[in-house]
Amino acid sequence: MSEDLHVGYGVTIPAAELLVRFSRSGGPGGQNVNKRATRAEVVFDLLASPSVPTPLKRRAKRRLEHRMDSRGRIRVVADDERTQAANRDLARARLRDLLRAGFKPPPPRRKPTKPSPAARERRLAEKRHRGLLKRARKAPPVE
Repeated sequence: MSEDLHVGYGVTIPAAELLVRFSRSGGPGGQNVNKRATRAEVVFDLLASPSVPTPLKRRAKRRLEHRMDSRGRIRVVADDERTQAANRDLARARLRDLLRAGFKPPPPRRKPTKPSPAARERRLAEKRHRGLLKRARKAPPVE
């Protein structure tokens, strides 16, 4: 029925690894929401998936632990649209974006830098200038 989910970083999750459930939605649709199960929920077991390489699993587990249940599953819900198909596609897209963010490599380490001697001199010159301006504002000493 559904197709595989292409996440990126060389990872494609087969449709068989995604559990898709539908339930009644509270979203738009008028009385339709009382009769139709249009809310889509996609569940993916990240830690048990053979499709995700171990280094990416570790990285994603660290980054997405707040989105995972105790068994390592990620659950994404969509009930924005009026149809099952649209909500299923939206939930799959949200899962893909979430996994992409979890698989993203960490940013490069920051290399600490020092201001150049010219920049240091400009800063000190500006401080001297400010000090002169403030001293000029003071009332002259009373004798």
